[in-house]
Amino acid sequence: MSGSNKNQLILGFPEYREPAQQLASHVGIPYRDIELHRFPDGESKIRLPDSLPKKVIICRSLDNPNRKLVELALAAATARELGASELILVAPYLCYMRQDKAFHAGEAISQRIIGRQLAQWFDVVVTVDPHLHRVHKLSEVIPNRSTVTLTAARPIADFLSKTYDHPLLIGPDEESEQWVAAVAQMQGLEYVIGRKQRMDDYSVKITLPGSRCTARDLILLDDIASTGRTLESTAVALQAYKPASISAVVTHALFVNDALERLKNAGITQIWSTNSIPHSTNVIPLTELLGAALKYR
Repeated sequence: MSGSNKNQLILGFPEYREPAQQLASHVGIPYRDIELHRFPDGESKIRLPDSLPKKVIICRSLDNPNRKLVELALAAATARELGASELILVAPYLCYMRQDKAFHAGEAISQRIIGRQLAQWFDVVVTVDPHLHRVHKLSEVIPNRSTVTLTAARPIADFLSKTYDHPLLIGPDEESEQWVAAVAQMQGLEYVIGRKQRMDDYSVKITLPGSRCTARDLILLDDIASTGRTLESTAVALQAYKPASISAVVTHALFVNDALERLKNAGITQIWSTNSIPHSTNVIPLTELLGAALKYR
């Protein structure tokens, strides 16, 4: 890294302090906290360092997004007022990416709306495995700004190579195939892809070509686990083939409500995730991946 790093600063919010500090240390850029206070009525007060360099990087993952987005807007506007001329957002998990069309009359297309807001606040947005479907490029979501879309495939592949000897990778649905195939190719592993039929927010049906699963260590791979219903249904379907074990690896570990308990009850013995969202399942750091992206900004 160049000596110009002293003219940059990474700012982090309290709930993502440790990963942000690790990133700052890795790239050799100073780190400071954004001080955060929440009033009894739900409003937030933030405080930034009173002197900022021209280039400021704000690091915050956007799970539980509604309050975080307001606080992010306050931080970005305040950074501009304090003299920052280039603002970079490092959001390992990017919220509101799934609603990319109006399925019923009157629905808000939240992906487009949030993307435009981020474009107003930041010059560059860096994220990992955004959940894009009909829109394939993040630059279409965040218009007229520089976007960096990273994938956790390499960190996950490296982790699996140290953990299992030739497991079979399982992608729960067609959307996961490109991502699962990339992880498999990096370590020379086999994979199979299921077919998913979503009934509602809490119910899915998975169909799998299961004949290759018998007596194998199976690794379910997905980019995001929210309710965990997709992973749960996949694990239940796989039990009929008597695998040696079933584990799961996800990039973004939301795991709301009783998701972890249900996954374990479905026969998933190990659940791992990257640290894109702080969670008890985090074992795969994204520090080097994010650091490489910042190195050339």
